[in-house]
Amino acid sequence: MTPDDARAHYNYLMTLCIRREEAFGPLALAFLREQDLGRLGLLPEEQFNLYMATADAFAAEPKRYAHKLECLQKASDLLPKTRFWEPGLARQLTQDIQRTAAEIDIYTQAMRVPRAHDLKQQLFIVETDAPQYYLDLAQKRAAAYYQAKYRLPPEAKTAQHFGGAPKKFDPDNPAIQKEFPGACAPFMSARTNAFHLLLPFDLKISRTPDDPLEGGVRIFYAKLGYSYPLRYEMGKLCSYHDGQMLDVALDDPNLRFVSVSAIKEPEFRFVPDNQPPDVPADLAYPISVLDHVGSLGPFIQVSCKFKVWFDASVVSLLIQGAPDLTEYGVQGAAGLMTRTYASDKVESYAQSFREPWQEGLSYNFVNLHLGLLPGMESAVIPYNTPIFTIFPVLNRQAYRFQDRSQLGQDRPS
Repeated sequence: MTPDDARAHYNYLMTLCIRREEAFGPLALAFLREQDLGRLGLLPEEQFNLYMATADAFAAEPKRYAHKLECLQKASDLLPKTRFWEPGLARQLTQDIQRTAAEIDIYTQAMRVPRAHDLKQQLFIVETDAPQYYLDLAQKRAAAYYQAKYRLPPEAKTAQHFGGAPKKFDPDNPAIQKEFPGACAPFMSARTNAFHLLLPFDLKISRTPDDPLEGGVRIFYAKLGYSYPLRYEMGKLCSYHDGQMLDVALDDPNLRFVSVSAIKEPEFRFVPDNQPPDVPADLAYPISVLDHVGSLGPFIQVSCKFKVWFDASVVSLLIQGAPDLTEYGVQGAAGLMTRTYASDKVESYAQSFREPWQEGLSYNFVNLHLGLLPGMESAVIPYNTPIFTIFPVLNRQAYRFQDRSQLGQDRPS
């Protein structure tokens, strides 16, 4: 940017300011951050005007005030170099800086979360075939997935700091576009502060047998209230268990075809112990998962052999389809695990309290229950895509909701 360009842009910005245009704040802050105004020949008075006008444009939200304080301090540093200087203005600017700093302190104090002295960190013990992937690598991949998907454009990040100016219809102006999902803290926390289950291979669910993935196919008759595993032999569908031929057409709307790809995550290292010698290494784990796929009514149940031990007297585990799962044409079932798995075998229960670390803990299994959305013929979930999310929540006996008016002036406990 040349000095002439800089002065022209300054005049443009001040025109926006006079008109109280919504775009002034974001454009002015970007100009102040990206350019050396002194080197570009802007006079101290011009720089002072721009810093003061920008400080005044920030939204009345203390979380934005660190940037406002910076603008005020820069203006204060410039004031003695300008012809505007006089004791009253300097005093007022100092008071504005002090007030803004005090408001930041109030906000910081209110936002601070005190740590309870008697808080005991909950430990969730996981048993799974591939802990290095599910407990470490998959969590990194999920975080990268959401950060890449919802990363804000630089203009949107700047625009977040401003508000209050009268809005005009200007939908194509990137300087004021700030209403993005990634700008909402609760929206992002539901994705980045959770534990996610991913798969290191592609997974396809379809209503037809067309174009299966290369790792193999399982077939299920799946409808509300009933499901059954099938095989395809000699041009007919038959029972997966005993091979009995069944009078079910390949275009039956209740059929579901589940297939998997080879491993696509380059850092996935686990190979099942019982890998057949004729199965390539990159297909061994996907096939082992496919072999354990089941069905529950209209849902396909994918088991990662993910067993979690937890203190059910304190926490429950909310499991549900990942927030963005429907974008792939699939819905995930949701459930709250409040105790030990109730449909296991006696031997499993007998073994659940033999080790010292098991004392006081319950266990349950996290499976992926997936169903095609209405109107979807097939869906492919790419590898390293968050499929299910686990949220630890307080045990129902550990909290209650109460009407504030019934507490008088006491703080809710």
